[in-house]
Amino acid sequence: MRFIDSNIFLYAIIKPKGKIDPEILERKEKSRKILLRIKAGEEVVTTVIHLSEVANILEAKTNLQTSINLVKEVLLAKNIIVLPVSTMDYLKAVVLAEEKKVSINDALAYLKMKENNIKEIYTFDEHFRNLDVTIVNE
Repeated sequence: MRFIDSNIFLYAIIKPKGKIDPEILERKEKSRKILLRIKAGEEVVTTVIHLSEVANILEAKTNLQTSINLVKEVLLAKNIIVLPVSTMDYLKAVVLAEEKKVSINDALAYLKMKENNIKEIYTFDEHFRNLDVTIVNE
């Protein structure tokens, strides 16, 4: 099982405006393929914080209904585990973020991965190179 970072959802769903960098197009295509595998039943894990991050950005970049639909779909999917996050979890993430020079939500993902013995993450976020996980984005 792999952790799925918020950027996979965002690359797959948000339609950029104007001229699109080829690297962005490639990330969008890879993200769509990942989401198709998940829709077909591949099991993944995320946290309520990462799902909230997706919801907020989708609402700002697309519209409220797109955000609501995605969150509902994820929460009802039997193969997507959305882990809870406590205040203590977030405090630990803050400490790790400062120590490893990564974002708080990246640190949180890492801590939840370790807690659940998950070694691979779907992401395009290079900050995970500072952590002991395997980045998968194919």
